[in-house]
Amino acid sequence: MLETREVRYIPQNVKASVNTDVGCVREVNEDSGRHLIPNDLETQNKRGYLTVVADGMGGHASGEVASQMAVDFISEYYYADQSETVAEALKNAIQFANEEIYETSLTDEKYFGMGTTVISLVLLDKIGYAAHVGDSRLYRLRGENFEQMTMDHSQVMEMYKQGIISWEDTKNHEDKNVILRAVGTQKNVEVEVSEPFEIEPNDEYLLCSDGLCDMLDDEEIRQIWLASKDIHSTTENLIQRAKENGGHDNITVAIVKAESETMQFKEVRATRETEVFQ
Repeated sequence: MLETREVRYIPQNVKASVNTDVGCVREVNEDSGRHLIPNDLETQNKRGYLTVVADGMGGHASGEVASQMAVDFISEYYYADQSETVAEALKNAIQFANEEIYETSLTDEKYFGMGTTVISLVLLDKIGYAAHVGDSRLYRLRGENFEQMTMDHSQVMEMYKQGIISWEDTKNHEDKNVILRAVGTQKNVEVEVSEPFEIEPNDEYLLCSDGLCDMLDDEEIRQIWLASKDIHSTTENLIQRAKENGGHDNITVAIVKAESETMQFKEVRATRETEVFQ
């Protein structure tokens, strides 16, 4: 069964599905994911809807600790931040999480060196904002047009930018999982924040850990996404295919769909085993 953990407030016409799976090899799921809306309308109108996926690292239980801390602190601090812009608040939240994880890593030997990747998305007033550290990714499906919206902070991507290897070479390069940035591994972290982008009705946004994109190429993700009947079956089908292809890592997939401009809010409670958003 797919494992989910959160209680979320979801606008009826902006649907979300977040699913995570330990995969076929690992004993512990070090991924975390969350989609949330604050209860009060003022904060909703100021900060919008936040989705975060984090892929922890560090061995034993410390990766799980790091990813959960990242999701918790980013969720809390983003909505508490008093910055004027969404982009600044999102960046501040990730940097705050970085400081907390780093300080925690110094308190106990079992946490030493722990860290996590982060990919985050905010939807507000027909405008989207993304911020990330590491190699967890954001994709968009607009009609049949599929687009990767973030570039990994990895050794392979740096080689590609410098013209050392081709785009095709990045997909199977032996160093593709060597990341250059992570949240919590150092006192300071450089957060990449996107330029604001326009949201169109029926846009779908997919956030994932590398447990998905290492097992499926972009065209396979696109085909499964298009063939699935709704966003909930999409997350399940993508995870299932990643496991069929080997499932070498934990797999987390979150999809957010902007269905229309009318927002009516309701509470949705997720179980530990499955979640369904109506």
